[in-house]
Amino acid sequence: MAARGPERVSVLLPTYNERDNLPLVVWLLARTFSDSGIDFEIIIVDDGSPDGTQEVAQQLEKIYGSDKIVRKLFLFPSGTAYIHGMKYATGNFIVIMDADLSHHVRLDFVYCGSQKEGNFDIVSGTRYKGNGGVYGWDLKRKLISRGANFLTQVLLRPGASDLTGSFRLYRKEVLQKLMEKCVSKGYVFQMEMIVRARQLGYTIGEVPISFVDRVYGESKLGGNEIVSFLKGLLTLFATT
Repeated sequence: MAARGPERVSVLLPTYNERDNLPLVVWLLARTFSDSGIDFEIIIVDDGSPDGTQEVAQQLEKIYGSDKIVRKLFLFPSGTAYIHGMKYATGNFIVIMDADLSHHVRLDFVYCGSQKEGNFDIVSGTRYKGNGGVYGWDLKRKLISRGANFLTQVLLRPGASDLTGSFRLYRKEVLQKLMEKCVSKGYVFQMEMIVRARQLGYTIGEVPISFVDRVYGESKLGGNEIVSFLKGLLTLFATT
C-alpha cells in the first residue's frame, strides 16, 4: 500500500427532497470532523430536488465555505451519484452515507478509528451484527430488508453481514477501482460493491450501527426497486 499524505475525508451525500434534513446532517458532520481534528469536505449531489434542497445547499456552502461544501446537480439512479460525486473528491478516504439522518453521524469518527485499527480498505456499517439494529421501520420494511440480506448471503456468500446498507468508508483508490468494475444501479449497487471488493481481495471491516428511519421526507423504496433488486441479485449470482 502506497504511503498517503495528510488525512482528509470526503463525504458523498446524494440528496432528493432533503431540505429539512440537510442543514442538520451537515452541521453534525462538520462538528464531528472538527472535534476529531480530521480535515473534511462534504459533496452534495442532488437529484434535481423540487423542494428547494439545492437552495439550502447553496446557503450551506456560503456558511461553511466552498472548501468544505461542494454542490453538484446530477439526475441519477442510486450508485451513479457516487460516481459523479467521486470526480470532485479530494480526500484520502471517502464516506458514503444517506442525507436523511438515518445514519448516526458520530459513527464517522468510529469509522476512521476502525479503519486505522485494521488498516482496512473498506469499513462497512452493519445493522445485522453485534449491537447493530433498525429502528422506526414497520414489520413489512423489516421483512423486506432481512429477506434481501438473507438471499444475498445464500446466493453470493460475500463474507460480510450487511450487503444492502449504504454507510461505508472506502480508501479513495479502492472506491475508484470498484466503480470501474460495478455495473449495477439502484439498490443493487451497494451489494455489488462488496461482492466485487471480495473478488479483488480488498479487506473489509464492519462496525455495528443503529439505523433509524427518516423523520422528514419519504423513502423511495417501492415495488419497482424490489423487482430491480431481485433481477440484479440473480445477475450477480450468474456472473460472479
